Amino acid sequence: MTNETRWKAWAGGAAAAGVIAGAIGGFFAAHMMMGDTSMKGMKDMQGMQGMESRGGSRTAPTAAVTIPAGTRQLIGVRSAPATVGTLEQEIRTVGTVDYDERAFTQVNLRVSGWIREVFVNSVGRPVRKGEPLFTLYSPDLLATQDEYLLALKSKTQLAASPLADAKDHAAAFTASARERLRLWDLTEEQIAGVERRGKAEQVLTVYAPSSGIVLKREALPGKYVEPGTTLYEVADLSHVWVHADIYESEVAAVKLNQPASVTFASYPGETFRARVAYIYPSLNSEARTVRVRLELPNPGLKLKPGMYGTVTLRIESVKTLVVPKEAVLDTGLRQLVYLDRGQGVYEPAPVKLGRKSQDRVEVLEGIKEGDRIVTSANFLLDADSKLASAGSMQEMMGRIGMADWQMRGAYEKKDTGKEGVSAPSGRAGENGGMKDMPGMAPR
Repeated sequence: MTNETRWKAWAGGAAAAGVIAGAIGGFFAAHMMMGDTSMKGMKDMQGMQGMESRGGSRTAPTAAVTIPAGTRQLIGVRSAPATVGTLEQEIRTVGTVDYDERAFTQVNLRVSGWIREVFVNSVGRPVRKGEPLFTLYSPDLLATQDEYLLALKSKTQLAASPLADAKDHAAAFTASARERLRLWDLTEEQIAGVERRGKAEQVLTVYAPSSGIVLKREALPGKYVEPGTTLYEVADLSHVWVHADIYESEVAAVKLNQPASVTFASYPGETFRARVAYIYPSLNSEARTVRVRLELPNPGLKLKPGMYGTVTLRIESVKTLVVPKEAVLDTGLRQLVYLDRGQGVYEPAPVKLGRKSQDRVEVLEGIKEGDRIVTSANFLLDADSKLASAGSMQEMMGRIGMADWQMRGAYEKKDTGKEGVSAPSGRAGENGGMKDMPGMAPR
């Protein structure tokens, strides 16, 4: 074997031996390091605050904070006891004025014809029941009047006839013509006028069927109208409706005939008394609200359909445990209050809330009567509590990192103590580390 061949074989064997030696050395070093430092690291971890209780069970770190007296005065921390008081709940929402649909009337005709003269010629004008609205010329109505007059004449002529059938026929014909006039909306006075004159009226007057305000007008002089054409819309505004939308969560507190008050920006300082007349059975799926109808008088016609007002519904008062609204922190998932433990120590307490008033809220669970709770600067206390919790976690992570650093240091210390194992590039310990291995010396 040549020297070159021997050198290549020797170099390959040296590389393989180096890998094996490094693996063996690392295994023994790690084993010895774990034996020396594991107990110390575990002892350090046992001393972390909040990681392990005396009974050996894990508990969450406390979120209580301690605020010095000077800082309390600076940020304005105040506390008050939770008390049992009378809770007056109210629901406030926006309402819209509307006309009373039960007093809404449409004026239309049952015959065709042409409008001659219009007496009520503007929208918004008040009308009284029986007031003339317009006059109408209708060929059909004129022909029916003539038939009725002819029937009356025949009935009079056959009154002395000995033929009973003829008298009955004349009477039935007269009654039929009269009923046709009545069904075409002629009043009893108008029919009586036709009988008295003995002549058909070419132009008949149409009267208002109810009192109210004209909301719509389609009657124009010379206009041709057909049966069913709406010519006027009249609404009585002496009583009005107010429609209000109540949130889904508040519907259970609203009852029929419940008193309510409505205020309007148009009449500052004036309150209109109303009552809940109807709760609609459907829910607005987009806004998650239920519509409620209020009824109230409208003296002087002050309230106009379409006006906005503020509706206030008062709920029956109850006696319960209450705290100020500003004492509660709502995180979205839970509600918290901070308990004043004295000596500047404040501790968060989750609570379960009930009904709410304008400035107080009912507490169902979490605290009891007499517990002192923070009523101001609780947001700052909550922020400080979260920072304290974050600091405890950071300290815990720092201790874990220190234990890891100690473990690494012990490993490196033991590893560097072995000659030829950690020498860089394998040059310093190359000859000394491999010359004692059997079969590795060059021949």
